Amino acid sequence: MPVDPQAQAVLDRLPTGALPDLSTVPPTVMRQMFSGMTAIGGAETEAVHRVENRTLPGPGGEIPVRIYTPSAARDLPCLVYFHGGGFVICDLDTHDGSCRSLCNGAQCTVVSVDYRLAPEHKFPAAPEDCYAATRWVVENGASIGIDPARVAVGGDSAGGCLSAVVTLMARARGGPALAHQLLIYPVTNHAFDTASYAENAEGYLLSKAMMQWFWAHYLEKEDDGRDPLASPLRAPDHSGLPPATVITAEFDPLRDEGEAYAARLEGAGVPTSLLRYDGMIHGFFAMTAAIDKARQAVAQACTELRASFR
Repeated sequence: MPVDPQAQAVLDRLPTGALPDLSTVPPTVMRQMFSGMTAIGGAETEAVHRVENRTLPGPGGEIPVRIYTPSAARDLPCLVYFHGGGFVICDLDTHDGSCRSLCNGAQCTVVSVDYRLAPEHKFPAAPEDCYAATRWVVENGASIGIDPARVAVGGDSAGGCLSAVVTLMARARGGPALAHQLLIYPVTNHAFDTASYAENAEGYLLSKAMMQWFWAHYLEKEDDGRDPLASPLRAPDHSGLPPATVITAEFDPLRDEGEAYAARLEGAGVPTSLLRYDGMIHGFFAMTAAIDKARQAVAQACTELRASFR
């Protein structure tokens, strides 16, 4: 099917020449550019019961987090959320709207993690921060009013990769036990050879050139891309991981690797829901103010999370 008219309207609102030659753009400038673009079709800003900024101890220093609480109840389930942005851009603010929607819709506390970004902090800084934050949440859940037996991880794009990687790290390192993994158009492999990369190389917000730029900044050396903690699709064994929800978009370079990861999980006996949104582009999940299917995807993600927390 063609690009959904509402998604096309978002693309049409992007400034002409929004992305210059990536080889000439430093990450600091890209961060500023994308921060300014989040208002285009961005997430609706919902009120939540409470929002708190704090820091958690991490392997490279304190990790900033933002904690969203849906109610005054105690022993709430929790989603530890890792934002997208190619491991290089975005932060707590760019994903504030999505975290609020997930908090209210799933009726869970959301802990949004501001992990260290590349290229200042190369792989594996980001996964180590995300694992440390997840472990802290489970081990100290009572202090923030959550039930440590009902903790999920989730994220979009690079954050989806980090969510999958945290489940691999938890399995290898003896915990923590996790209830679910919510993978929203996740990066799963350091490769650019899928049909979706060929079909959607440019013109749909995220391009093949952008992903190559992100990976080049994230990895210390190209061989690091073979590490399952960078490319979870390359893990030799996916058994024993938490149940998963994988959301993909038809017009997304990452579509095929996300769906390949869902198939790999299912083949390893992991209960997995794969939800492809036809007509959608990368990043649509956050565009609830402009795209009906974005609101549907958020609602479906919340349904999956609520079921996992029972």
